[in-house]
Amino acid sequence: MAQMYVTYDVPDELRDKALESLELARDTGKIKKGTNEVTKAIERGIAQLVLIGEDVTPPEIVAHLPMLSDEKKIPYIYIKKQDELGAACGLGVGCAAVAIINTGKGKGAVEELVGKIASLR
Repeated sequence: MAQMYVTYDVPDELRDKALESLELARDTGKIKKGTNEVTKAIERGIAQLVLIGEDVTPPEIVAHLPMLSDEKKIPYIYIKKQDELGAACGLGVGCAAVAIINTGKGKGAVEELVGKIASLR
């Protein structure tokens, strides 16, 4: 069952904001790392924002996340490189997907981001 993997254009400034919000959530809130953890967080409806690596190979690994996020009305954003996602999580390796569960001190930034993401799509 092949499904089209559709991304939408994300301005660099928005990507940077998303990564900053992720770092803030990592330090002051709660995040879930990795496709399986993120999938569970979306299914449970506890994800506030989902960040997906655009360079994940094969793309099928994360292809279900946008549809699942839409189904649960959870905003998501694409980040160009898994390495950037991994670094923002405090990992020394790339990360295919991350979910912000608790925004911590990044609440305002995440809410602003969510509004901008909605207007892009």
